[in-house]
Amino acid sequence: MFQKLVAIEPVSLVPSAEKALYSFAGQVVMYPDIPANDDEIIARIGDADAVLLSYTSRINRYVLECCPNVKYIGMCCSLYSPESANVDIRYANERGITVTGIRDYGDEGVVEYVVSELVRCLHGFGQESWEQLPREITGLKVGIVGLGKSGGMIADALKFFGAEISYYARSEKEAATAKGYRFLPLRELLAESEVICCCLNKNTILLHEEEFKQMGNRKILFNTGLSPAWDEAAFTEWLEGDNLCFCDTIGALGGEQLLNHPHVRCMQVSTGRTRQAFDRLSAKVLANLSEYNG
Repeated sequence: MFQKLVAIEPVSLVPSAEKALYSFAGQVVMYPDIPANDDEIIARIGDADAVLLSYTSRINRYVLECCPNVKYIGMCCSLYSPESANVDIRYANERGITVTGIRDYGDEGVVEYVVSELVRCLHGFGQESWEQLPREITGLKVGIVGLGKSGGMIADALKFFGAEISYYARSEKEAATAKGYRFLPLRELLAESEVICCCLNKNTILLHEEEFKQMGNRKILFNTGLSPAWDEAAFTEWLEGDNLCFCDTIGALGGEQLLNHPHVRCMQVSTGRTRQAFDRLSAKVLANLSEYNG
C-alpha cells in the first residue's frame, strides 16, 4: 500500500474508481486542473510515492530527480512505447520506478468518428458532396497507415461498408491477409488510395515531402493519432491542392494555425473520450494498481 497517491491533473476516472483509489494509499490527493509547468508538477507530487497523470502533462527527468519518493507512476492514458510516452520511462526504470499505462480504451469512439465524417463527406450531408453525385463507401479504396488496434478496427468497419482495404505497417499481418486486406509499401498505398487513415502512435511521423507527392491530389486524409503524422511544411503545401484533412483534436492537427483552413475539418474534441471509454480506462488503471500491489 502506498503512503500517498497524487493525481497531478484530471485523469478521467469514474467516481467509483476514484473511491477505489483509497484502498491503495493512506492518503489520496486529486488535482482538478492541469499543472502549468514542471515546478508545479513537482510541488503537487511533493513526498508522494505514487503518481497518476493523463496525457496532458509530462513527467520528465527533472521532475523525477526532484521527487525522490516516487516509486510508481500510473499513466491514465495510452502507453505504446518509451519514445511516445509523456513520462521519461527509461530514466524512471533506472531509478527503479515502475511506470504503467493502458491501451485500447477509446478506439470505438474513434471508429465511429471516421465512419460518420466519411459518410457525411461522401454523401454531402451538411456540406458539398465530395463528388458530383453522392457516393457510398462501397468500392472506396481506403489505405490504413498503422494497423494496430484502432487502425484494424477502422479497417474492419469500412470493410463492412464495402471499402477495398490496403494497409501499411511494420510487417505484413496474417490476420489482415485472411480478411482480404492488401499489404503495400507506404508510397504505393498513398498513390493508390482515395482515402488514407493515419492511425499511428504519438510522435510518429511517416508523411514527408515525397510521401505527399506520391499521395497526389484529390485525396481525403484522416489522422486519428494524438499528434500529426506529417511534416508541417509538406502537409501545408498538400492542403493547397484539392484535398481534405479530417482530425478530431487540435493536437492531431498540430496546432491552431490551420484550424480555419478551408480544406481542414477539425472537431476540436477527442472522439475517443466517451462514457464507455471512461469505464474501460478506469478499470484498466485500477487493474494496474492491483497488479503492482499484488
